[in-house]
Amino acid sequence: MGRLVPDAATAPATAWQLTTVERVTVETYRAKTFTLRLAEPRPFRAGQHYDVRLTAPDGYQAQRSYSVASAPDDCARIDLTVELIPDGEVSPYFHEMVEPGDVLEVRGPIGGPFTWTPDLAGPLLLLAGGSGIVPLKSILMHRDLAAPDTPALLLYSARGPEDIIYRKFLDGAGRRNSCVAVRCALTRRQPPGWIGYSRRVDAVMVRECIDELMTMHGSDAVPLAYACGPTGFVETAADALLSVGVAESAIRTERFGPTQ
Repeated sequence: MGRLVPDAATAPATAWQLTTVERVTVETYRAKTFTLRLAEPRPFRAGQHYDVRLTAPDGYQAQRSYSVASAPDDCARIDLTVELIPDGEVSPYFHEMVEPGDVLEVRGPIGGPFTWTPDLAGPLLLLAGGSGIVPLKSILMHRDLAAPDTPALLLYSARGPEDIIYRKFLDGAGRRNSCVAVRCALTRRQPPGWIGYSRRVDAVMVRECIDELMTMHGSDAVPLAYACGPTGFVETAADALLSVGVAESAIRTERFGPTQ
């Protein structure tokens, strides 16, 4: 394990620290959220991530980065949602071995461009593919707490209804605040009576979401757009945003994991 820095106030984000697992929440058949209590709390911004390092008995180490899913109002605890990659080194360990009470080694927060703070205002157009929803959930939660009048629309692309992470949170987003809307695109499997999108994200879909967002806040202001997910999804989403007139300077992207 890494050496702990005694003065948390001066500890850099690159310093490793110990954290205790407080809770494990099953999100989907292949995604779990791990609530961690930090030994050295550090303020973070919505959209940032933490590195996790695992060390085997023989000294072999594996390290992965996971976005923070929780809001930055409580920096003593962070939620990391881990999607299972069957042939991966780290995610199977999380899913099969990690339980409440376990101690893990992390460092962070890390990341700057893909973050949102209330002073950036809105409206916000959030585009998520698969587990790319994780940092966008943090942004939505921070918006709820710090800027509830900022209009936001989330377009979430998933294979099927069983792949939607944070289903309960997303289902209640619009009910909690009239300035928030959630739209889903199910690309492979749709339940009976499905009235959402049934295809991959494209320029027409993005244009419709922007129009809805404009109607929500009653102006034609171009939104600040965040796109997160696998590389293929993010590239498609960014191209769609550009094609409908969103300036490159208003688009922020984060990509990770295998291509859909």
